[in-house]
Amino acid sequence: MDRQVVVTGVGVLSPVGLTAASSWKNALAGESGVGLITKFDTSDYFVKIAAEVRGFDPMQFMDSKQARRSSRFVQFAVAAAAEALNDSGHELSNPERVGCSIGVGIGSILGLYENSVSLHERGPKKVSPFFIPYTITNMAAGVVAIAHGLKGPNICPSTACTSGTHAIGEAFMYIKNGMADAMLCGGSEAAVSRLSLVGFGNMKALSKNNSSPKLASRPFDKDRDGFVLGEGAGLLMLEEYQQAKARGAKIYAHVLGYGMSCDAHHITAPAPEGEGAARCMAMALESSKLEPTAIDHINAHGTSTYFNDINESTAIANVFGHHADKIAVSSTKGVTGHCLGGAGGIEAAFLALAIRDSIAPITANLENADPECPLDYVKGKSRPLSIRAGLSNSFGFGGTNGTLIFASDEFVNR
Repeated sequence: MDRQVVVTGVGVLSPVGLTAASSWKNALAGESGVGLITKFDTSDYFVKIAAEVRGFDPMQFMDSKQARRSSRFVQFAVAAAAEALNDSGHELSNPERVGCSIGVGIGSILGLYENSVSLHERGPKKVSPFFIPYTITNMAAGVVAIAHGLKGPNICPSTACTSGTHAIGEAFMYIKNGMADAMLCGGSEAAVSRLSLVGFGNMKALSKNNSSPKLASRPFDKDRDGFVLGEGAGLLMLEEYQQAKARGAKIYAHVLGYGMSCDAHHITAPAPEGEGAARCMAMALESSKLEPTAIDHINAHGTSTYFNDINESTAIANVFGHHADKIAVSSTKGVTGHCLGGAGGIEAAFLALAIRDSIAPITANLENADPECPLDYVKGKSRPLSIRAGLSNSFGFGGTNGTLIFASDEFVNR
């Protein structure tokens, strides 16, 4: 079954904006969303910074009862889904053929922590009866489906920092294989909490640049000292191309390729020279039926950590060979921080917007590229660029990898 898949709607809630438009505008301007943590007192913590979503009001998207019974990552997903659906103009006239795939890496670590403390200090009667549905990751997809009556495939990939990318890739496959005609898909995460801050901090994975928060996330820069914990959601509306075209939908991009692989190497460190990441990108290229020379832009995983940045750069160089120097490589984590399970959804949305607007976003805070990261990173300012096809990478703990390839409508139908 040869069914094409396109992006017709985009929704983003991020540390740099409460909508796709505001998030994209600030990402292009290199406006960092990193700051001192406001959610809790960090006096006793080595790390005091994060990329928080500020000013979000869940009651713009759900009633007060539902808001109280939904954790923050679910609220984020509901907000981004509403924007993506509205942006697409899809009327959901056949809800049995519309599904939902939302990746979440951690779920409500705050709910888990708070209810564990209640059980320990106050006894079993003080554990919330909503503890389980408040905490489990698949509630993002479940609540979004309930809100819009989506009766098609419903799934929640939970593959660490690759969750959002895998969710979009799986949705793409469902439409391509005829299991659905449209899918709301992406990723959501809200893990800025004491426990996650300490957990990642004790791994020495986080930046400690507390004195200059906006400069802390520095992908590919030789002075980077770790990633910045972020939160947010990015959702896309994917549709079968002929149906989207028939209803006159605007088309951001075609989804052409999807790759996934496992390093089978280490629980947190990437495989040497990005071997697993390279196989993942090669698989996405093969599935897209594009030559490597068709790729003009990459939204890199680019976490601002030593091992990821070097290994991803090496993997790109190995996959694309001489063409690697001609690819504009960006990491938007310079402005958003690392939104974990939400990162792949936000970055896929940014890739679709980059194709629409013919521009590659800046890699914020990249001033002195690491000599071991020798690619053409977009630094200084965002770069006007006609993008035929672009690629988005996500890699996660456990060695899980995901790659998406999008292309412009003009390029596909040339």
